[in-house]
Amino acid sequence: MNRAYLSIGSNIEDRQDHLLGAVRALHAYESINVVEVSSIYETVPVGYTDQADFLNLVVCLETVLDAPELLSVCQAIENELGRVRKVRWGPRTVDLDILLYNNDNIESENLIVPHPRMSERAFVLIPLLEIAPAIRNPVTEKFYSEEEAVRDRGVILWKTVDGIGLLS
Repeated sequence: MNRAYLSIGSNIEDRQDHLLGAVRALHAYESINVVEVSSIYETVPVGYTDQADFLNLVVCLETVLDAPELLSVCQAIENELGRVRKVRWGPRTVDLDILLYNNDNIESENLIVPHPRMSERAFVLIPLLEIAPAIRNPVTEKFYSEEEAVRDRGVILWKTVDGIGLLS
């Protein structure tokens, strides 16, 4: 069984519905079991800043899928939930990113794991550390809790969720 951590974000209304729809869609796949869900956090956009604020969360899941298969599922869910890719880092109904997959270091044309920018992004690290406080970067062995981005005060707890209870 493989363990993966995914970041999910949305900044097109209804942001919370899009997030929870993505979590439920992941859990509905026969080969995926969502085992942990972080609280929901609100952040200002990064990169392309002329857009609405984001809601973000992180999920931990177990799956028999390999990483490229999991990426395909994530992209299918994005499409099902109406994701349109017009502007890089632009507005989106939902964005699913594979942050970590086991302790693997993956570099392919379509997928890089650990996610290449996650150590710089508080909106990823803070929810990740909520559900996995002692997690380390599998490449550097450094604790993610030691990253400078964790001290970013721009990530605001938006809503505490009842973990996987929201799936029912």
